[in-house]
Amino acid sequence: MKKLKKEDIKQEVFDLYDDYAHDRVSRRLFLDKLSTYAVGGVTVASLLGFISPDYVKKIQIKPDDPNLSSEFITYDSPKGGGSIKALLSKPKDAKGKLPGIVVVHENRGLNPHIEDVGRRAGLAGFISIAPDALTPLGGYPGNDDDGRELQRKRDSNEMLEDFIAAFEYLKNHPECNGKVGVVGFCFGGWISNMMAVKVPDLSAAVPFYGGQPTEDIDKINAPLLLHFGELDKRVNAGWPAYEAALKEYNKEYKAFIYKNANHGFHNDTTPRYDREAATLAWQRTIDFFKEKLS
Repeated sequence: MKKLKKEDIKQEVFDLYDDYAHDRVSRRLFLDKLSTYAVGGVTVASLLGFISPDYVKKIQIKPDDPNLSSEFITYDSPKGGGSIKALLSKPKDAKGKLPGIVVVHENRGLNPHIEDVGRRAGLAGFISIAPDALTPLGGYPGNDDDGRELQRKRDSNEMLEDFIAAFEYLKNHPECNGKVGVVGFCFGGWISNMMAVKVPDLSAAVPFYGGQPTEDIDKINAPLLLHFGELDKRVNAGWPAYEAALKEYNKEYKAFIYKNANHGFHNDTTPRYDREAATLAWQRTIDFFKEKLS
């Protein structure tokens, strides 16, 4: 069986996977369409395995990293899902109060990749909280397909309230300096944009390829740092109108569109990952938070 490489995969396969991952096609239709690209010794099974996330080998920061204090906690979300489970991470033996970051998952719950991102934020010198919006339904179920199915059962605005409650929890945490930002990916990018609209005292927001708000943009107080993949036509279609509104209301923002990068380019567990774009975007994110949350 042919060993696949990223350059062997047509862009249409990445676009098809994006449609499947965002519930625009059923699994059956996804597999049917995927079969049209299984040629030249490539099977559907090998193609599916290649484009699916690999959480075992791709973790960057282990849960027991000696430089990190990381534990699961619960916090109250009165307007959302009640009691929400979250991963709280911070540098071990940190001196003084730390700036805070809410880390928001994609449309499949708190999977191992987003836990890893939460730990990365902790090691970078922040106290981070990575909630699992699937908590009311039992939490992330161990795989992304079931995670997406569960997340479809929750109201998006109730989940938004869960992440706003995480902001309040972190802001009032005794080890936090009271300045809290948010970073999110895909669904989490939409949450990040919406928290900028809904939370007047949010200190910074960093949406990665997130859907854009269409109203109340004048209410945004937080500075924004926005990351987009050039090939992500679905999300990027809403950016011109959003940018026009940000300019109209004189909002502080920076936006970067990463050349030849797909939706999900920061997620290093799938072949959509773009190492150069992801590394640069994350460094920009950390620098931005250090500037805005100090």
